[in-house]
Amino acid sequence: MATFKIYKLHFTAPLHIGSQREDEGYSMNTIQSDSIHAALTSCLAKTGHAIPDDGNLGFTLSSLFPYYQREESARPVYFLPMPMMARQPELTDVSAAKKVKKVKWIDAALYDKVLAGDALFDNTDHYLQFIHESYLTEYKLPENADGTREFMKSEVSQRVTLQSRTGKEDAKPYYVDKIIFRHNAGLYFIAEGDTTLLDKALAVLANEGLGTDRNVGFGFFEYSTDSITIDLPQEANHQVALSLLIPESKEQLEQLLSSEHVAYDFTRRGGWITTPPFTTLRKNVIYGFLPGSVFQKDTACECQAIGKIVNLKPEVGELTPDHPVWRNGKSIMLPITIK
Repeated sequence: MATFKIYKLHFTAPLHIGSQREDEGYSMNTIQSDSIHAALTSCLAKTGHAIPDDGNLGFTLSSLFPYYQREESARPVYFLPMPMMARQPELTDVSAAKKVKKVKWIDAALYDKVLAGDALFDNTDHYLQFIHESYLTEYKLPENADGTREFMKSEVSQRVTLQSRTGKEDAKPYYVDKIIFRHNAGLYFIAEGDTTLLDKALAVLANEGLGTDRNVGFGFFEYSTDSITIDLPQEANHQVALSLLIPESKEQLEQLLSSEHVAYDFTRRGGWITTPPFTTLRKNVIYGFLPGSVFQKDTACECQAIGKIVNLKPEVGELTPDHPVWRNGKSIMLPITIK
């Protein structure tokens, strides 16, 4: 058994999470671990805390995952990303394949079975019964007015911006997609290591907000701590990432990919620098593996953190920022058995 400390974020305002599309009319519904690390590092720097030369704050975080809680006194249902090589049910009805494919999140209470490579339920009908849109859980999520059981609602609203500061040009409409959490739902992340600096930074970040459009009141949250316990397999042959992963070296990457059963997805990381007066500069670009990616296991440890922290500071002559631009690619890894 392994017990993990988690931080629950309950958003008191709408949330907009930008993507590589740079389209405000679309919001992602989760935040990657490197982004939350960057936000926490920025908060520490603003409050006068010295940032270590290597960018390591002493802890490793998972990406942010959804949780559902109907009311404050109710048991939270924590979801984790479905591993990309997890055992799937044997379907006799091909038409059900689309429903199974939609599952992206699995109740943490079922995760030990997934990690052990076991079947989740006795029969396929039970498996299908507990699929609620993109979530798999034995807990019955309450049905919304539109017939769905999603607890993260996406709403697109129209705004207007002027083309010049004088306001003489025609107004230009644009659209913003915002995420609203139903009931007491929200996002949470796992924290491993010394969380002293994390606690200090998170108190600041709650008042600054997460995501984009914070200047119009988006992204504010309250937070609390909790824990989840997962039974980890003793003789696993692979490992699954719970964070965005940037391998430490070419050699480590080759080792991670050395099994025919690996399955992964990756994303481009970069974006704009957010600290004045460098907000017109883009960070350098790097690619990282997404949570849920499954790799060859390279150690006998039950769980571990692997990956590296990189500096994405651009070199642009006199405009070069006077501080590092850290991107944390260290990932919490859990053992998983692929049968």
